[in-house]
Amino acid sequence: MTQPAPTPSTALITGASSGIGEQIAMALAARGSHLILVARSEGPLNALADTLRTRHGVQVHVLPQDLTRPHAARDLLTRTQALNLNVDILVNNAGFADYGEFTELDVQKQLDMIQVNITALTELTHAYLPGMRARGRGRVLNIASTAAFLPGPLMAVYYATKAYVLSFSEALHEELRGTGVSVTAACPGPVETGFQAAANMGGSRLLRDRLTRTAILPAREVAAQAVTAMLRGEGVHVIGTVNRLQTLLPRLLPRRAVPPLIRRVQGQH
Repeated sequence: MTQPAPTPSTALITGASSGIGEQIAMALAARGSHLILVARSEGPLNALADTLRTRHGVQVHVLPQDLTRPHAARDLLTRTQALNLNVDILVNNAGFADYGEFTELDVQKQLDMIQVNITALTELTHAYLPGMRARGRGRVLNIASTAAFLPGPLMAVYYATKAYVLSFSEALHEELRGTGVSVTAACPGPVETGFQAAANMGGSRLLRDRLTRTAILPAREVAAQAVTAMLRGEGVHVIGTVNRLQTLLPRLLPRRAVPPLIRRVQGQH
């Protein structure tokens, strides 16, 4: 007797209008997943949705949302429930950074960063995990960073938010063991997107040093590795050989030596 085809998964992706999020949407659509695309900019989301519907024949819902708004995650849950959509894959990709001395940066931008990188990610995970667990299947992909393993002078809040994402993801991965649901923290280094420009990092040595330049990967490659790790149910996946070496610094050096080193790497050229 022929077995019925499995129901295609539905993936909600934040920060889907460009960069890693856009590439993850493309990768999942190519695998037959239906999509819920979330970002502030509705125009790019609609353009991407049209492309993916035409190319892969999947259903794509566009839900514009500003995740700096308190309880934006709750609004998204309400909207997906109204559409009768079960989210089987949650990709928490939205996030941003800021560059400079903490005391000289705009405090509201730092708080918005915490709201997007930590609070919205936490609320979305809490909103959609119970349904996955009840159905006995699901995946959460949190885009962390190699920054999660280090203190980050000149990007203090950003590095701290990514440390939260990594720790949170690892803990949930263990809590969910044996449930059919897993949480993956993907940890890329610098990626070829508009992220650095948005963070005002143009003068940083990090983007000009020969070694770190070689570690900068295309968003498509980062997305492909992240999706593969998620589908395999990995807990943590560091993307890139040079980046994997970087994450060992806190183990190889005295803790007090790491912040000055990172500051030199990220300082002005």
